[in-house]
Amino acid sequence: MNRIFGIIFLLFFVTFGQPADAKIFGKKIKAEKVKVEEIKPPPSEKESAPQLEAGAVVNDGLSQQEKEEDVDLQEIDDALPENEDLIDKVDENDFKKTDTPQEEKLRKRVFDVESNVEAEFSLFENFDWDKDNDGDIDEDTLLGKIINRDIIRTDVPSYLLSNELTFRPKKGIVSKVQYYGAFQGDLSSGWNAGDYDTNYDIGFLQFGAIGKFRNTKNDFKILLNPRPSSERNYMQNFIADAYIVNSSIPHHKVVVGYSRNQIGKEGGSSSYILPFVTRSQIARNFGSTRALGVRLIGNYSLMDYNLAFNSSDRYFHTIFAGPEFTGWVDLKPFGRTDGRYGKLIIGGGLNAGHNKTDYTVGSFYVGYKYKRLWTNFEYGIADGYNGTYVSTNKAEGFNYTLGYKVHPRLQLIARYDQFDPNRDVSNNTRREYTAGINYFIKGQALRLILNYVFCDNQNTEDSHRIILGTQILL
Repeated sequence: MNRIFGIIFLLFFVTFGQPADAKIFGKKIKAEKVKVEEIKPPPSEKESAPQLEAGAVVNDGLSQQEKEEDVDLQEIDDALPENEDLIDKVDENDFKKTDTPQEEKLRKRVFDVESNVEAEFSLFENFDWDKDNDGDIDEDTLLGKIINRDIIRTDVPSYLLSNELTFRPKKGIVSKVQYYGAFQGDLSSGWNAGDYDTNYDIGFLQFGAIGKFRNTKNDFKILLNPRPSSERNYMQNFIADAYIVNSSIPHHKVVVGYSRNQIGKEGGSSSYILPFVTRSQIARNFGSTRALGVRLIGNYSLMDYNLAFNSSDRYFHTIFAGPEFTGWVDLKPFGRTDGRYGKLIIGGGLNAGHNKTDYTVGSFYVGYKYKRLWTNFEYGIADGYNGTYVSTNKAEGFNYTLGYKVHPRLQLIARYDQFDPNRDVSNNTRREYTAGINYFIKGQALRLILNYVFCDNQNTEDSHRIILGTQILL
């Protein structure tokens, strides 16, 4: 994880260079005339959060009603640390000899590092969680802020270090940017017949940035996969998302670039909010892909839609493999009832194109949520498909999921999942029965996942798996 943060901060400094002034240990240092002065607290104003993939938001202490609203990145709280560093331009002689103890500490921090050993091990001061030595974790330390950050919502991703990794440059084309990282690791034990094995897999290891261009209605997102893939070369797998979003049209967003393709409901969802460790069979075969192109996303109280025209290429194998259309429409019958009857979504979509062969995938979805209970059903049928690989098979599958929150932080889930990889071949249906528990320590930002999966295969041996997953979003 240290490598991830190192890369994140390196990208940040390279991007925004040397700004006009800096904040160090709560003090403001100006390049023109160095002076340590007290910084007044920023005026109170409503905070809001940027949207990330699949409606992700940054947790920032909002009320429940405010969290439900769609807000723009521009409205994030102004009183966040600035990404500025002008230590090399500060003259030691500008500090008076009558410094307070705190100012003296700052002066020594800036100028009195005289050896490599001292410079290297001074970084541990940032991890001091008990500065006053009273045995308690101080609230103003990084560890204290993480522990005291209360994240309840689980339907969208939230990030533990969203405040600390959000910056507002004073110059340049970007007015605000948030860096983030994500990790999920899965320890699994599987057995079938007399064979037993234990593995540790990395579900995802990613870092990226989302931001707003200055004086425009354009946002951007970059998401990178540093983990190698055995199925593709390193650079083909390295870029996960790279796109620009324009919000000039009311109720609409225009997305241009490389982004997640909405093939099926779950297939087009963020990995960070999946209830189970693995996606359903139709999602991991038909969907869970990215494509390069342009999308139009509409959002109204009674209907959503997502229309995309893309290249049918996956993972940058070729410049243009062929044309592709992906469309999805959601109807929301209870969209104007303020949730009195719960939330009902009825959706369907089509993915069709050409990549060495013609392919067509149709999907249907029904989902309902009422208070702590939620359930959904999804069906998909394909005459050839273009997922992680191109297939000419006529495949079909469906799944049904049920979930209940016995506590705001504890969720019980179960799923029946059936998939026929080729309708022209008999006795090859695969059925998966999954039961699980999600424990949300800090929403989706810090989550423990426990899944038991029984695989009933018609043409191979049945198998069992127990999977323990950990998810961290920073």
